[in-house]
Amino acid sequence: MRWLAILACTLAILLASAPVHAQTRVELLGTWPAGDPVTLHNGQNFYLHLRYRSDQPVHIWVRPYFEGKPVKAGSNPSRTYPAGSGDALGWFFLFDPGAQVDEVQIKAGDGSLDRTPVVATFPVSVTSDDQPAQASTRPAWLTALNAADQTAARADHEKSMLPSASVGDTALFGGFMLAFVALGLIGVAWPAWALWRWRGGWRIAAAVPAIAMGFVILRIVVDTARDPTSHNLWPFEIVMWGGFSCLWMLAEGLARKLAGANRATT
Repeated sequence: MRWLAILACTLAILLASAPVHAQTRVELLGTWPAGDPVTLHNGQNFYLHLRYRSDQPVHIWVRPYFEGKPVKAGSNPSRTYPAGSGDALGWFFLFDPGAQVDEVQIKAGDGSLDRTPVVATFPVSVTSDDQPAQASTRPAWLTALNAADQTAARADHEKSMLPSASVGDTALFGGFMLAFVALGLIGVAWPAWALWRWRGGWRIAAAVPAIAMGFVILRIVVDTARDPTSHNLWPFEIVMWGGFSCLWMLAEGLARKLAGANRATT
C-alpha cells in the first residue's frame, strides 16, 4: 500500500502547484429602461450596466432566455475589456412582438466554446410589443459606456484598415536588406583582397574602389556625427557605391584573366 500513498502525495503536490485561474466575476449594477416588468417597444434595446473583475483580458456577452431556452433576439458584440476590474455594457433587443425574457445569462471569455462559460445569471421581466418607442433621457452610465464602445469600435476598424505586410512584401524587404549587406561587404572586401594579393598596376587599379568605399563610409560616419539627418538614405549610398566597387573589380578581374596575369605577379 506504500505505493498508493506515494501516488496520492504526488497528485496532491501537483494539484497544489498547478496554476489557478480565477473565473471572471460579473455583477449587475443597473438596467435601462428601468422597471419591473419592462416592455420594449419597436427598435428599443434593453441595456445592462455590468461590473466585471478578471485576471486577464476578457470579452463579455449578454444572452436573453425564457423558461430556460434562448430567446430570438439580437445582442451586443463585445470589445476587449482589460484585466482587472471595470464597467461593461451589455444589451439585447427582441425580434418578435410578444416575446418574453425572464433571465439573462452573462458569458465571459475569449469567444471560444470551451473558454467562454456562463459566469452570471440575472432574473428580469422583459416583454416586447410593436408600438413605437418614445424618446427619453438616458442615464449617464449608459451614455458613457456606449461612447467607450464606439471609440473602441472605431479604433479596431482603423487598425483593420491599415495595410499589413504580405509574405511577398516581407521577402522583398528581406532580399533588399541582404543585397545591401552583401554589396557593402563585397564592395569593401574584394578591393582589400586584391590590394593584398595583386601587384603592380593591378594593385593600383584595385585601390580605386577601395579608396572610394573608404571615403563614402568615412563621410557618412563624420557627417552623421555632426548632423544625424544628413544621410537619411545612407543604405542606398552604400548599395550604389558597393555596386560600383563590385563592377570595377569584376571588370579588372576579367582584364587580368584576358591578360593572363598570375595572381602573385604583374
